[in-house]
Amino acid sequence: MKDKFSGLKAVYVNCTLKKSPTKSHTRNLIDVSKNIMESEGVLVEVIRLIDHDVPAGVQPDMTEKAYNKDEWPEIYKKIIAADILIIGTPIWLGERSSVASKLIERLYAMSAYQNEKGQYVYYGKAGGCIITGNEDGVKHCSMGILYALQHLGYSIPPQADAGWIGEVGPGPSYGDTKWNGEKKDPPVGYDSEFTNRNTTFMTYNLMHLAKMLKDQGGYPAYGNSREEWDDGTRWNFENPEYR
Repeated sequence: MKDKFSGLKAVYVNCTLKKSPTKSHTRNLIDVSKNIMESEGVLVEVIRLIDHDVPAGVQPDMTEKAYNKDEWPEIYKKIIAADILIIGTPIWLGERSSVASKLIERLYAMSAYQNEKGQYVYYGKAGGCIITGNEDGVKHCSMGILYALQHLGYSIPPQADAGWIGEVGPGPSYGDTKWNGEKKDPPVGYDSEFTNRNTTFMTYNLMHLAKMLKDQGGYPAYGNSREEWDDGTRWNFENPEYR
């Protein structure tokens, strides 16, 4: 089955708050999914956003808004060249990280761009998310991230999220090998059937959807082209009569 997915590209954006080379628990779970994709012939890149000078904002290039530096335009080139985008984030106070929110804002900054069919630029690409932490909120964070991705134009397959939070409250994080002086073997979370199953299903569903979309050239432009709408095409839409 390896040849089935060869030719696909995936980008994981790790929205940890920790700069490299500090260990990222979110990266530990990202690697589970990443290894599956690579074993299936997918070309994969992981970006740790906090390692880059990316200011907050909703403009394509924030240097135009008086910021001295903005690495987002170069990161965007990698994201838009990929067939799959997976956002990875830890949970803080029940929410996705501030870095994840900034990523979504910067993705949104490009949403006025169009593809060669005149559709919004993220049409024809698949999106998912990975959540880690040691407090509740995997589904809550996933809802917000997946909503944002589909609103921008990404397609969301079934079971498009995976996560691990362990017991609610302070405790070890995913992949920890020690906690309070106690050795953890296997590392924390690695033997979680629920996490392993969901991560595997998410990964394959993303590859399946991305492959289907790529093989058919994305979505037909009939009924959803911003370019054609602006040129006056209305397909079968008619304004309701005002009474």
